[in-house]
Amino acid sequence: MYPPLFLCSQSPRRRELLGGLNIPYDIVAVEIEETYPPSLQGGEIPLYISRAKAQAYVECYPHQQGLLITADTIVWLEGQVMGKPRDEQEACHMLHLLSGKTHQVYTGVTLTPMGELAATHEAVSFYDTTDVTFRALTDTEIQEYVTRYRPYDKAGAYGIQEWIGYIGVTGINGSYFNVMGLPVERLYHYLSLYIDS
Repeated sequence: MYPPLFLCSQSPRRRELLGGLNIPYDIVAVEIEETYPPSLQGGEIPLYISRAKAQAYVECYPHQQGLLITADTIVWLEGQVMGKPRDEQEACHMLHLLSGKTHQVYTGVTLTPMGELAATHEAVSFYDTTDVTFRALTDTEIQEYVTRYRPYDKAGAYGIQEWIGYIGVTGINGSYFNVMGLPVERLYHYLSLYIDS
């Protein structure tokens, strides 16, 4: 039997993906500034942020009982982080950079036992990587997508489950769900560490 699960996330995609595991959970939230040391590379970045989210939540709610799930996702192109675009112009610019290239999507996940569970279990952190390849996108396609879907809450300015993924993605190597924001297959494996035996 799983302990009470808490997903600390504002992302509707993460909520949908965790719900697909058919394990009951509750939604919680905490606000942090998603900054990280400049020396970090690739998957180290979302891993660091997922841990920071967990630490912030536990500090705010020290008496919470159960297992906390925190996550963060970044798009990584040729050694550079592509975060969430601030506006239409930046979103279009990001998609132009991704056009015709392969990039990596990294999602970092931290499982943090809280309350009595913390006395018998340790926190676990991991990250997953997926390679995503876009064909060359036209200016019209990029503008249409950004205007219609306004992907300002998405790393790299796109959601693979949306129209741009349908018409633009030519290849994926790794977990599709990781690109959406939560590597649920690996998460399911790690959740088994916390089942009452």
